Amino acid sequence: MDRDQNPAAANKKTDPPSAASAYLDPNYWNQRFSNEEHYEWFKDYSHFRHLIQAHIKPNSSVLELGCGNSQLCEELYKDGITEITCIDLSSVAVERMKERLLSKGYQGIKVLEADMLDLPFSEDCFDAVIEKGTMDVLFVDSGDPWNPEPATVSKVMAMLEGVHKVLKPDGIFISITFGQGRRTLDAGESTEKIEMPSISLYQEELEGEDYIFRTNIEELDC
Repeated sequence: MDRDQNPAAANKKTDPPSAASAYLDPNYWNQRFSNEEHYEWFKDYSHFRHLIQAHIKPNSSVLELGCGNSQLCEELYKDGITEITCIDLSSVAVERMKERLLSKGYQGIKVLEADMLDLPFSEDCFDAVIEKGTMDVLFVDSGDPWNPEPATVSKVMAMLEGVHKVLKPDGIFISITFGQGRRTLDAGESTEKIEMPSISLYQEELEGEDYIFRTNIEELDC
């Protein structure tokens, strides 16, 4: 996993938490974002820019889930995609992102404190939804990654259903993840597996163990 940081901005090194479960604690993120200027999970935008541009056009309305202190929205803006809304669960991340964008003149980018499991938007309002490492947090306490716990399945499905709701009929959901490309979602105690939408994997486009997926979310039975 690359840690592509701006050396001038990343003046404080962030130590990894003692346990992965810390990623589920809002206090961890608030404290981290209070001390950290910029961090890119996985690859930075330059590694998958050509893939994003193939599916997101300059006139697209874009929602970024879990913006943190990433520069993804800034890079999209530089490429002419100016109708961007970013959300994060951390109030600290949201306030610091607002300050950073304002100082750089990116006044058109909206930044809101919101939960990706309960998106506060109306139906059919975005052309694209993108997340980079955000959904991975839901799998922190999933148990076996090939057969996640029912609670994990419920959270992931809630997220996907929310994304489905806010996307326009021909919208696209892009997920950039560290997770394996063939996770199984078990339907509770039933032996019947949940029907998942088809996924196009662009693994060959990225180095290491990072993945980028494109899926037709209309195939979800929401």
